[in-house]
Amino acid sequence: MLLEITHAQGALTGERYINSLRDGREVWLNGERVDVTTHPAFAGILRELARLYDLQHTPEYRDQMTFISPETGNRVSYSYLLPRTMDDLLAKRRNTEIWMEETWGQLGRAPDFCANIVVGLYDFRQELAQHNPRFGQNAVNYHRYCQENDIVLTHALGDPQIDRSASPTQDPDLALRVVRETSDGIIVRGAKQLATLAPLAQEALVYLSASFALREEARFVQWFAIPMNAPGLKIVCREPLALRNSGHSHPFATRFDEMDALLIFDDVLVPWERVFLLYDGQLALEGLRRIMPWAGYSSHIRFYHRIQTFVGVATLIAEAIGIDHLPQIRDKLGELISYAEMVRLALRGVEAGATLSPGGLLRPDNSLGFGNFIAQISERMAAILREVGTSGLVMQPSEADLANPELRPYLDRYMHGRNLGVAEKSRLFRLGWELAADSFGMRQELYERLHRGDLLRNRSNLYRAYDRSRIVERIRRLIAEPLPH
Repeated sequence: MLLEITHAQGALTGERYINSLRDGREVWLNGERVDVTTHPAFAGILRELARLYDLQHTPEYRDQMTFISPETGNRVSYSYLLPRTMDDLLAKRRNTEIWMEETWGQLGRAPDFCANIVVGLYDFRQELAQHNPRFGQNAVNYHRYCQENDIVLTHALGDPQIDRSASPTQDPDLALRVVRETSDGIIVRGAKQLATLAPLAQEALVYLSASFALREEARFVQWFAIPMNAPGLKIVCREPLALRNSGHSHPFATRFDEMDALLIFDDVLVPWERVFLLYDGQLALEGLRRIMPWAGYSSHIRFYHRIQTFVGVATLIAEAIGIDHLPQIRDKLGELISYAEMVRLALRGVEAGATLSPGGLLRPDNSLGFGNFIAQISERMAAILREVGTSGLVMQPSEADLANPELRPYLDRYMHGRNLGVAEKSRLFRLGWELAADSFGMRQELYERLHRGDLLRNRSNLYRAYDRSRIVERIRRLIAEPLPH
């Protein structure tokens, strides 16, 4: 568990990544303990992640995805770069764009996301050090360890949904807590839900749920990192979306089901060198805001590629059945494209407003309102795609149907599109079904709406934080005197 960089090899390859998952971790799926490197539920996403890690070493992408570490001379991922200039920030953006374009915007927990939380953790090091000098140095060391080893991370924030009307002071099992301290570290007990990508990650970042920050006992406040094979850590997976027995292909689910999991901490030892914060709710609340700007930026870039995928599929579906000239369809497609353009322009605004953080890094502009907008439109995106595809999303032949010589003449006759054969049309519409209607698409939409936090709370926070003093004062002056006729 030591934060070792002496033998670090820098940017991962696909083979090194998959081998790293053969570490004895305790992963449970459908009541059985499984090996994620051999179980078919994980085969597609493992292939995709391995392909992306191999991409880091290709002549075409190597210089766009990696840079030379000044400490070790290894090539390391731009995901972990500490940006100090606009050129640094734009280099990080290009790396993120490659990850997100290659995965069609479907990987909400692409490794680039949590790597950028570690960048934020480093940026918060001085405040952590004021709390405890050791914790500040731990943040610095952990960033270096993750960068030099290209660690694949998830994070776990939420507490189990048991009884949200009760307090953990009444029932400690409602939240993860420290049960004791030892000379080696802290012992934690409880659970966290849900940790996306956990079965396929190398480590997890665990930090406070904001709802318990100030009103609960100190033992519920802890920030730490833990390897996924830590003794006592159990990873319980949800139902896989990649395994289907209907005969229909699922091109996105089979490749991008990143798997969500419940993490159970059965008196798990967290070594002191992996602890970043303890027992300080106010500092934890401040830290939640401070460590997220770079990860939020990564997530916004991913969403841009996700909405581009919706635009492309919806456009092709409309053209395939000859409705792209209808005013009501162009209205829907125009609405979808308007959202895409607003996201594109907002991304540039976040970059243009970047400022130096208290920790000395170039930080993208505050994007809480941007995140709220994304959460609001994600459901509408799926609705537009359903409105364009209508019943055609439901009824499409499978690959087995297309291969059947008895059926195929009828399918060629009755299921083709305008200037599009039945095979291509059915595959296109099944993409639409998967994005907007089936279990994979609904999980993606729910993730999009919730992973930035509760929308009501975020809007309230935006209201409290927004600087409207100048316009409010101008209006007060305007109404202080009788208005002219």
